[in-house]
Amino acid sequence: MATSTTKALAGDEPPGPSRETGGKDTARRRGALLHRLDIKGAPYVFVAPFFVVFAAFSFYPLIYTSWISLHDVELATLDVMEWVAFDNYVELWGDSRFWNALQNTITIGIISTVPQLLMALGMAHLLNYRMRASLFFRVASLVPYATSVAAAALVFTMIFERDFGMINWALGSVGIDPVDWEADKWPAQVAISSIVIWRWTGYNALLYLAAMQAIPADRYEAASLDGASRWQQFTHVTIPGIRSTIVFTIVLSTIGATQLFGEPLIFGQGPNGVTGGADNQYQTLGLLLYEEGWKNYQMGRSATVAWAMFLLLVLVFVVQRVIKRLRTRTS
Repeated sequence: MATSTTKALAGDEPPGPSRETGGKDTARRRGALLHRLDIKGAPYVFVAPFFVVFAAFSFYPLIYTSWISLHDVELATLDVMEWVAFDNYVELWGDSRFWNALQNTITIGIISTVPQLLMALGMAHLLNYRMRASLFFRVASLVPYATSVAAAALVFTMIFERDFGMINWALGSVGIDPVDWEADKWPAQVAISSIVIWRWTGYNALLYLAAMQAIPADRYEAASLDGASRWQQFTHVTIPGIRSTIVFTIVLSTIGATQLFGEPLIFGQGPNGVTGGADNQYQTLGLLLYEEGWKNYQMGRSATVAWAMFLLLVLVFVVQRVIKRLRTRTS
């Protein structure tokens, strides 16, 4: 038989006159060791480098562009700055092109985001059921997202071409006159929105699908036993179960709509792409930023537009949080 000292060395029994007292001492020592190791703080050690890199490549551009926005500086001479304080912001507030670009950004964002998310929700609901070749359809839904913006915009530009485009050909086959998709305001915005819808619907559908598959199956079984139809299960079980994912996609789509640049630029097919058409009929904030900085060489005004876009996103985030708190209080 092993002695108490041997058992203590083996970890079976602590040494000492009392087993109870020895056990308390061992537990106390183990607690002190765990406290020194600070296991709970270990994840922060691994995450800290990411935040350091994020701060270096995020806060510095914000601070630098805010500094430039307070100066009159040209692209060719970035080292020569003239302090103008908030004059750039005052001029931007009174610039009709800014309000036109803001309006176009909002309208294109609504036209592209609402149908996109509704279609993605319906597609995810269909893919959530057992069906043949479901993996093929899931992979195929990601193909538009994997396609470059330039390739997608060029193809859709040819489809919406006035004289030889496929859309006008289809309209003409049913007796509708051709539409000048690039010259008119609303047709141009619809055409640009269709590019965004085509590229992002499948991506959002897979996000919704992943959230739907995380909903416990017993919720659907309980709803079915209560006599709920498929539509009632969708509205009372599926939608509440993926509400956080829906909010995430709305925020993500809002950020993408605010930064919309490549689609309208390529849709313009030349100089009109930078100005958003001959009459700025589809110029977004992203195009206005590019025009001020790289066409007019006014980097101070360009940085001012960039900060206006950033503040717009902050405003949207604050409004979303306020609405969420009000809903929480009322419920």
